[in-house]
Amino acid sequence: MKRSALIVSIVTGCLLFFIATAYAVGKNEYTPVPKSPETTTVYIDRIDAKGGSVVLTVDDIQWYEGKAADEQFLKREKDSGLDGAPDGYYIVNDDKTTRRLTVDPNAVVLMQIYDHTGNIDDVTTNWNEKVSLSKFVSIYRNNKLIDMRDYPFHVTVENGKVVKIVQQYIP
Repeated sequence: MKRSALIVSIVTGCLLFFIATAYAVGKNEYTPVPKSPETTTVYIDRIDAKGGSVVLTVDDIQWYEGKAADEQFLKREKDSGLDGAPDGYYIVNDDKTTRRLTVDPNAVVLMQIYDHTGNIDDVTTNWNEKVSLSKFVSIYRNNKLIDMRDYPFHVTVENGKVVKIVQQYIP
């Protein structure tokens, strides 16, 4: 009896996971952020906002998806027993040095997922949802349900200022 209850629990859990994943992916709106010399991928360690000025303290990372993720994973995780990167992405962060970036007050901020209401049932993926810079600072500081420090961001810098911030979706 206990064994069948365990199997039912596992199957139910897997089913819910796949339904949630299918919902997020089923809209088929995810597209990788285009790579460019102006755009780097970072973890945001801290946001300082004072007097209308916003400064990000960031840790640069290397973000890989698809085939490139598999190649990096297999190169760096030789003994994993897997034949590719789990979930289709791989992050390399060999250098934990941080740097500070000033954000243009008119920067475009695009989010994929965050706490909209404080209710876990309301957390869902909204692809490239545009939010104001002040809203982004508020989202970053609200870590009750989702901690934004766990997500990579693609930042575009032009003329020494961040002009675009895009949250990277991670499955």
